[in-house]
Amino acid sequence: MGIVVRLDLMLALRKVRSRDLAAHVGITESNLSLLKSGKVRGIRFATLAAICEYLNCQPGDILVYDPDVPDEP
Repeated sequence: MGIVVRLDLMLALRKVRSRDLAAHVGITESNLSLLKSGKVRGIRFATLAAICEYLNCQPGDILVYDPDVPDEP
């Protein structure tokens, strides 16, 4: 059971570059890249809120539960 990060999909749908989102949210592009790839253990609610505000979306548009995706060890 796992959580799938669909941030790259939302960026494409909104035609937003990672660089612009990272600058608005106040995180580095490398940290945003790690988030997009799902290689993070957690995200602060304030960061998630800032991402959703900029992309005009809901957290559920970015984070999706998929029972077929294995958990990271």
